[in-house]
Amino acid sequence: MDLKLILIAFVGLFYSSYSQKEGNECISANAKYCGECIQAGAKCGWCSDPNFLKQGETVSSRCDELQSLVKRGCNKTFIENPVGRRKIVKNTEVTDRNKAPKNLKPEDITQVQPQKVRLTLRSGEPQAFELKFKRAEDYPIDLYYLMDLSFSMKDDLENVKNLGTSLMKEMSKITSDFRIGFGSFVEKTVMPYISTTPAKLLNPCTGDQNCTSPFSYKNVLPLTSDGSRFNNLVGVQQISGNLDSPEGGFDAIMQVAVCGEQIGWRNVTRLLVFSTDAGFHFAGDGKLGGIVLPNDGKCHLENNIYTMSHYYDYPSIAHLVQKLSDNNIQTIFAVTEEFQPVYQELKNLIPKSAVGTLSANSSNVINLIIDAYNSLSSEVILENSKLPEGVTIAYTSRCKNGVTNKGENGRKCSNISIGDEVHFNISITSKGCPKQGKPEVIKVKPLGFTEEVEITLNFICECDCHSKGIKNSPDCHFGNGTYECGACRCNEGRVGRNCECSSNDVATEDMDQTCRKDNGTDICSNNGECVCGTCECNKRENPEERYSGQFCECDNFNCDRSGGKLCGGHGRCECRKCICDPGWNGTACDCSLDESTCLAKNKQICNGRGRCECGACKCDDPKFQGATCETCPTCPGVCAEYKDCVECRAFGTGEKKETCEKECNDFTLTKVPTRDKLPQPNSEPYPVMHCKERDANDCWFYYTYAVTNSTEKVVHVVEEPECPTGPDIIPIVAGVVAGIVLIGLALLLIWKLLMIIHDRREFAKFEKEKMNAKWDTQENPIYKSPINQFQNPNYGRKGAVL
Repeated sequence: MDLKLILIAFVGLFYSSYSQKEGNECISANAKYCGECIQAGAKCGWCSDPNFLKQGETVSSRCDELQSLVKRGCNKTFIENPVGRRKIVKNTEVTDRNKAPKNLKPEDITQVQPQKVRLTLRSGEPQAFELKFKRAEDYPIDLYYLMDLSFSMKDDLENVKNLGTSLMKEMSKITSDFRIGFGSFVEKTVMPYISTTPAKLLNPCTGDQNCTSPFSYKNVLPLTSDGSRFNNLVGVQQISGNLDSPEGGFDAIMQVAVCGEQIGWRNVTRLLVFSTDAGFHFAGDGKLGGIVLPNDGKCHLENNIYTMSHYYDYPSIAHLVQKLSDNNIQTIFAVTEEFQPVYQELKNLIPKSAVGTLSANSSNVINLIIDAYNSLSSEVILENSKLPEGVTIAYTSRCKNGVTNKGENGRKCSNISIGDEVHFNISITSKGCPKQGKPEVIKVKPLGFTEEVEITLNFICECDCHSKGIKNSPDCHFGNGTYECGACRCNEGRVGRNCECSSNDVATEDMDQTCRKDNGTDICSNNGECVCGTCECNKRENPEERYSGQFCECDNFNCDRSGGKLCGGHGRCECRKCICDPGWNGTACDCSLDESTCLAKNKQICNGRGRCECGACKCDDPKFQGATCETCPTCPGVCAEYKDCVECRAFGTGEKKETCEKECNDFTLTKVPTRDKLPQPNSEPYPVMHCKERDANDCWFYYTYAVTNSTEKVVHVVEEPECPTGPDIIPIVAGVVAGIVLIGLALLLIWKLLMIIHDRREFAKFEKEKMNAKWDTQENPIYKSPINQFQNPNYGRKGAVL
């Protein structure tokens, strides 16, 4: 028994926590005033009607979902439901080069629209606007070439000396406004990165190699449009040297990013080409040289030389990402094939960056830069500044060819050509109200571009009726609160619906006594709390369910149910009893008094074969079924009546195949594989009629028809009809031919046999006649002997002379 109680308690606790999580956020907020209510969610409203609350309901019951407030009787004019707003403050159209003047200044070119937006946010209600980006034609470009001048890059320097004019010529095909600059780096000027012996500080190279002193970073040439000047200054540069393989390139990148004035960056496309054949040091590596101070991310160029490399550590990758992004610099890593994997990983951490494979002597550097620029400029990625607490932002992109992306992919579009337009839907949502409640400003911009959208966020923290509140109102128990939005907002230390009690007096025995029904032991029927001698009923997670009454003894959810619905869906529950709608009765309002549903086609109640009870027929004759006792599944004629409909639905043939969907949808059809799978008369709790009919193809099909106890018409049909098999032509022809041949042979044999018998009979007859024949010549008077005899007269004479 104890185990059962524990299990029930556990299930109740689980259900309670689940409901709290998934339930009505308006009720869960337990709001005591209107501003607190509207911050709970976008669906929440506050009823400011002074007479809205019923006996036992708390002030927080004024906060509920809008539909629920209307159902509970709050007039829409009293519902406080402020909504957010959106206003486009600055909306300059993106530049169309076909219509714009030819000599546009960089600051006059617009690629992002709009430029300023003001959003008024209500908690939980998103506000969205459309951002348009169009890649401008002939957009200016600043390119800064940052090169590793350690000894291993000696042959590369020779090829870079003519880079200025050559790159100018190639970039003129992309833009008419191009500037180029040059910087170099080696390593921090402390041990163990370089040798600090006096000789090595003058010439760090070995043998007869003439090298310049080691340095961290030099800004050799600020950005300029003079390509020949680039060639001249780079031409006089000398290689230096260091001890370890990784270089101090991160120090140089940081200075290039933050020293905009010295480098000469304009508000145009900014490209940084980082050329090296080695790896890199990063934050923490400075400890090897005794440098522990983190990089401060500030400019420290004096006479175009970085002077604090011995004082500050290398920057971290995250620090570089931030500064490159803040200054809209797109990085191209031109590195040798050996270090490709390392810089590919670095590229994945730095947005709007690219990696190209540098040949052994940098001979392919121009093609590398052109390819990397085309790759970077063909992709747009949006980023935003830090969001205020509780504010979220969502992006949806509509790119070329109708491609739509959401989530993180919604921030970007790829394969963008010059003149292409892409659109981004930016949705911003606030949860709750910031502590200060003051306007906040965030910025959204495409990575690598200087243009941005400035978004001012205003927050709705109070209802409109808040401004009309009456402080120290007499309606709030002699001025112990502010009367606003139809309720008292009590001063500190006061409680109660009208602030009538002190928080120190709310739990006295005398007050509790007035909250017990019939002097019982349960306070507020265990369904509420006694506050200032008055029951305040507990709230339910379901906004439709409420406790009420002087002692919270009533509720509107513990009435009888029918069909899973409270009061059958035909009444309302008041104090645990169903109050039925007109035309319904019963404890669960599930008995209809309307007899129109019992009328048969002959206008008789239940076809004269039953009685109407609660809007449904009870058939007296067991042979008749259906909603109006008109269906007789075992009566003659049922098979013929449903034959055409069964045929068209099961096989798609028959007279009704064209009108099948319209005329034959009043029954449920189920196919079975064989006849023995059809329902049998004794296998179901209702009569079943077996039918055998011939279809349009002269085949037999078998089915059963029945009406279930729930008056549903059910048909089971064998899925394959039985068709008579056609004659096999070949055996028939062969049999006919063989028969003819055999009959012919038989006739020939019979004829031959008869001829033999006949011949033998004739021969026997002949022989017999021959034996009986008598040849008596004398009896024939005309008979003349055929024999003549002659005698030679000389016969017998001896010596006769002839």
